[in-house]
Amino acid sequence: MNLRNFRFKLPIFDMSAIHYENINATRTIQETLQAFISPFVGQPLVLVCIGTDRSTGDCLGPLIGTKLIEKSISNFHVFGTLENPVHALNLVETVEDIKSKFHHPFIIGIDACLGNIRNIGNITIGKGPVKPGAAVKKDLPEVGNIHITGTVNISGFMEFAVLQNTRLNTVMKMAEVIASGIRKVDIELQQDVFRIDKK
Repeated sequence: MNLRNFRFKLPIFDMSAIHYENINATRTIQETLQAFISPFVGQPLVLVCIGTDRSTGDCLGPLIGTKLIEKSISNFHVFGTLENPVHALNLVETVEDIKSKFHHPFIIGIDACLGNIRNIGNITIGKGPVKPGAAVKKDLPEVGNIHITGTVNISGFMEFAVLQNTRLNTVMKMAEVIASGIRKVDIELQQDVFRIDKK
């Protein structure tokens, strides 16, 4: 879609969840993310892709980070890959590092989450930070001005085991859709087509 001269309106509400298999998923992620970040173009844009490669259910963030590095995006700073994951043990240190390196960064927190069985495969972009570790009752700092989450499995019982037994195929496909949407935003940023309609 050619977005040259397209005027983005700020989202009034968070994006309704869209399933990764929906034919419009990538485009919806792109357009929603563009609307959220348009007022902040010019500030450092930072992606914090949270998770670990030691758990299939919790590797959504690192997979996305790795795919974005492989796609050579140039307008986002990426933290969290399969090789160098951002997880419970280094999250605080990573956030402090970001704040020391960048002046007023606009941070996008990305993480896997658990939810209702009907929501497995859904991707959501919303206002406010992501809350890493909430599904497994960990007390970790919130991350992000906005968040992107993907529901990878069901919640409510033996969450650690559920994450360990999540289908990698589902997580990989979700990661590809999310990374593709972010990549499309990066292309639009390179072409300098962002404008914002605040009315």
